[in-house]
Parts: sequence; C-alpha cells; structure tokens
Amino acid sequence: MAHIQSTTRIPALWAVAYGPHRPLPVRLLARTLLRVRAFARELVLADHVPYGGY
Repeated sequence: MAHIQSTTRIPALWAVAYGPHRPLPVRLLARTLLRVRAFARELVLADHVPYGGY
C-alpha cells in the first residue's frame, strides 16, 4: 500500500510556539527561535539576490 504524504507540513517548532498545551515560557522561546531562524534565512537569501537585501 502506498503512503500518501500530507501536503501541509507544520514544523515541530511552529507547533510548540503556537500549540495550546505548552507553558508560556516555552511558547515564547519557540516563537523567538522562529523569528531568529526567519531573520537568518533572510540574511542568507539577501546574499543571493541581485536586487538589494540588508
């Protein structure tokens, strides 16, 4: 039987950051890590695009 992969993938860190069953400090830390990861990704991509960046 073939495995059908879901098209919607929620990263574990996102689930921790916005899930209802985590303590507030854990959720805040996860949200901060998501922001840092997004910022680092933007910096990396800025080095590879010809039209600006940071």
